[in-house]
Amino acid sequence: MITAPARAALVVLLTLGLAGCGGGGLPSGLSQSMDKPGAQLNRGDAFNIVNQYRTSLGGAPLADDPSLDAAAQAAVNAYAKTGRQSPKPEGTIQIRYSAGYATFAETFSGWRGSPQDSAALTDKNATRGGIAVTYEANSPYGVYWVMIVG
Repeated sequence: MITAPARAALVVLLTLGLAGCGGGGLPSGLSQSMDKPGAQLNRGDAFNIVNQYRTSLGGAPLADDPSLDAAAQAAVNAYAKTGRQSPKPEGTIQIRYSAGYATFAETFSGWRGSPQDSAALTDKNATRGGIAVTYEANSPYGVYWVMIVG
């Protein structure tokens, strides 16, 4: 018998595999490298894979919330400068941090593989989210990520 997390991972892997069948590889929001100044995350592609994961586990999709995007950007900027993770913003459910991954695909894979991060991403009470990334060349990890769900 296949467990729910294993089934969800299979759905995501199949989705990624099918996305690559069109000859274009992974969607840009998943495979674009963020390890250079000025790199811009394709939030639509990033939220799409998070929402596919959520729905494969019976959750509802998250809406991309501009206020949570702004809160995530502030948190990730502070994290990249200080190396310290801020507490979750008031009125939100979870905040997840990651560092050192150049692409959203790598970051999402890390979050999905962590029981605590996976539980946060799939929290059934969450209805909205915000994602942010920043590159800090003179830091230990270079690329820093934050996702907030509320």
